[in-house]
Amino acid sequence: MSELVPGGNVPLPGGAVTVRVPGPFDVSALITDDSGKVRGDGDFVFYHQPAAPGARLRGDALTVDPPGLRAGATRVTVVVSPADPATPLGHLPAPTLHVSDAGGRPLARFAPPRPRQETVLLLAELYRRGDGWKLRALGQGYADGLAGLARDFGVDVADEPDGSPGGSAAPHPPSPAFPAPRTPSHSRPASASTPPRPVSRAPYGTRSAPRSPSATGLASPASSHAPSTDQDGFLGLVNSARAAAGSPPVSLDARLAAAARAHASAMASAGRLAVECPDGVSVHQRVGAAGYAYLTIGEHLVSGPRTPAEFVAYCLRAEQPRRTLRDPVFSHAGLAYVIDGRSGDTFWTALWAAPFSPAGLARTQAEVVELTNRERTRAGLPRLAVDPPLAIAAQAYSADMAARAFYSHTSPEGTQPWDRAAAAGAARRSIGENIACGQRSPAEVVDGWMNSPGHRANILKPDFTHIGVGFAGGGPAGTYWTQLFGA
Repeated sequence: MSELVPGGNVPLPGGAVTVRVPGPFDVSALITDDSGKVRGDGDFVFYHQPAAPGARLRGDALTVDPPGLRAGATRVTVVVSPADPATPLGHLPAPTLHVSDAGGRPLARFAPPRPRQETVLLLAELYRRGDGWKLRALGQGYADGLAGLARDFGVDVADEPDGSPGGSAAPHPPSPAFPAPRTPSHSRPASASTPPRPVSRAPYGTRSAPRSPSATGLASPASSHAPSTDQDGFLGLVNSARAAAGSPPVSLDARLAAAARAHASAMASAGRLAVECPDGVSVHQRVGAAGYAYLTIGEHLVSGPRTPAEFVAYCLRAEQPRRTLRDPVFSHAGLAYVIDGRSGDTFWTALWAAPFSPAGLARTQAEVVELTNRERTRAGLPRLAVDPPLAIAAQAYSADMAARAFYSHTSPEGTQPWDRAAAAGAARRSIGENIACGQRSPAEVVDGWMNSPGHRANILKPDFTHIGVGFAGGGPAGTYWTQLFGA
């Protein structure tokens, strides 16, 4: 293992590498080309948007698979900032970077000088050199924080004046990624805030287990809604683990099994784990295509185990996959595994879901409203009342984002939040919007909004009196959420 000093570099092996920074830090990444400039929001990976092509953040560990990066990407810069934005880096232990290969073998370690007045630290960069990739230790900090980061990485910092009488546009912070999401400026009395999207839960993959000689699976694609057969005993293993945690049993669903097999096959064809495979279809879109409408969903994407028993044992070893397998909210499951004939790797997809129902949707929307109002009550603000036109507009927009696989305050036709509210019949003089995607529960999405200054400002804006909430499952991110506020 190499001990690096600032400016030192180490060649990286082929395949994915993981960089980890333990401690009270937020790990983030910027994906750039040779110019060193970001191309857009999709080039940021951080706690609210933990996945981009070829890069995935899970807790304090960032995994980068260089061949999977977007076209033209030649550099991934690893950034750390305090997990508590109010705490200066100089008051924390010095962040230490640990680098390992796909098999978990240590490659390098970098302990930069202890930060002083810096608030953001560029810790290292992975960069392409010829046909290979290297990692260079940096240790460069910014005393001016996000503004300095924005300046060097080409993020536009603007404060557009509001053209409406009596209105004021929110300033456009320098970056959607560190530590808070982007809050766009608008020339209308509205305060829309866009969180970069967390695409999905990370896969938990290994590539070192012995392989079976032939392809198999627990289910084949099927259009029937009848339960899938449990020919390998998967259901018994899962429900035993769920019972031990006090969770109700799940039943196998043929639609989920069909989606699982399609995704496992796509991963085996590509030879790698991925939420979205080279065919451009995400695991969540496969669930929708199979005809399963859900209120919440979870997944395990794994390579390595040889049998369902090994797969379940693998998922129970770590906290996050164990939590998903035992989550009491799920009532249906589907599992498939396919063996890549070239490498012998076994690719697994397990899907866990709770089905959609109108009553369930109403409960989900009501819970988001209640959690939002709790935050306002804590801040000494009056509660928001549900406004039916705002709710209609919010629900329609979440469904539209899921169906047409886009994520923006501006629709493909160019409509803005206030346009959609007015079209639904809302008679409000001021409109604000928060959107999010990838979060799996009302608590998770409200917590994410409250941990983002732009979205928190919308939730706690004293002028707002009414709210509407939308939720839809589907699309590349799996879940899409909308809050519309009115005054």
